[in-house]
Amino acid sequence: MRVLQGWERRVDYVEKLLDAELPSLASADRRLAQELVCGAVRWQATLDWLIARRTEGRTQKTTLQILLRLGLYQMFWLDRVPDHAAVNETVSLAKELGFGAQSGFLNAVLRGYTRERDATRTRLEELKSEQPALGYSHPDWLCERWRSRWGEENLRQLLEWNNTPPITFARVNTLRVEPGNLLEQWRNEAVEYDFFRRDWTGENVVFELKSHPPLAGLRSFQEGWFYVQDPSTLLAVQELNPQPGETLLDLCAAPGGKTTYLAQRMQNRGRIVAQDRYFDRLQIVKMNCDRLGVTIVETSRGESLVFPELNIQFDRILVDTPCSNTGVMRRRVDLRWRIRQEEIQRLRAEQLKLLDHAGAILKPGGTLVYSTCSLEPEENQDLVRQFLALRAEFTLEAGRELLPFADGVDGGYVARLVKRS
Repeated sequence: MRVLQGWERRVDYVEKLLDAELPSLASADRRLAQELVCGAVRWQATLDWLIARRTEGRTQKTTLQILLRLGLYQMFWLDRVPDHAAVNETVSLAKELGFGAQSGFLNAVLRGYTRERDATRTRLEELKSEQPALGYSHPDWLCERWRSRWGEENLRQLLEWNNTPPITFARVNTLRVEPGNLLEQWRNEAVEYDFFRRDWTGENVVFELKSHPPLAGLRSFQEGWFYVQDPSTLLAVQELNPQPGETLLDLCAAPGGKTTYLAQRMQNRGRIVAQDRYFDRLQIVKMNCDRLGVTIVETSRGESLVFPELNIQFDRILVDTPCSNTGVMRRRVDLRWRIRQEEIQRLRAEQLKLLDHAGAILKPGGTLVYSTCSLEPEENQDLVRQFLALRAEFTLEAGRELLPFADGVDGGYVARLVKRS
């Protein structure tokens, strides 16, 4: 109930609302509630199109619109919920929220679609080809941008990817356990897993978790044997290639997935300065380091995106910048409705400042890795070209874009830059 009421006010806090409310539910109810909320947010544009067809485009009160979205999502996206149950539960919830006077209206709209189920399903599939932005529930401007870069077929594959619930991956923490021992423990804990490999991950580093009990309750989690992390995030660490005994800077470190993997690659020997602008986010880095047995990380808080100078010159620096996050849209269900085209340019200016700052405190001969979880060239290749034009002492050694429809992982970009001696 409170999740629904909170959603009325602020869609951009969907994940936080779910985290706050769902622990009180039984596991089956929790999964259904998460599916309903995340699914209805993802498919909001398509659901609103269905509602408009039955209401002559009339604007509904926010709560009524949300209730209709939830009912229609169950009818057309969840095969396991019978139509009569979707209708009855939606009407009951409306009455509970004080909209009993509108229960007949809700009932009429939803039952009207039960009589046109097959025709409506056909029309929804046609929309995906005729109007992909509407058929896959994405902003028009974003679809046009992606279509111009990759073409119609890749566009549809990317939109489909964004609408698919994300897979959970786990990175084994070899500071605590060997991969074989972790897998044996998972079998004892009823964790079903599969092997996963890409050219940048190596063997037995990342595993796909197919089904599992709540992870936080597992002994293997509590003792720091693994860290939940998408394989795409390992590419930046692979390109940085940290070595034991070196001094590194992780410039935008929170929540600490890359930071702790850097320490793992360094065999917990050397020094890592993990910097972020927010104190509470740095506390998460510390908690993750403690759980995973990482002892070489020290945290440093900056007051702004252009962090204060540190009296250190670093062997290697990772700049994993704040970005538009368009490569991880399926993990952030409300992002597509929050992002604005003009925001990309604002972010680019901040990213360039961060990269320029890192370049100034890197040792001659040192390696600088720039990474984002964005698919937008303004934040990726174009920005790196601009940085190289400003700082002639740097050379681009490698640049790589990860695309969900090509690589089967979250999208992003990584560039390895070297500062001449």
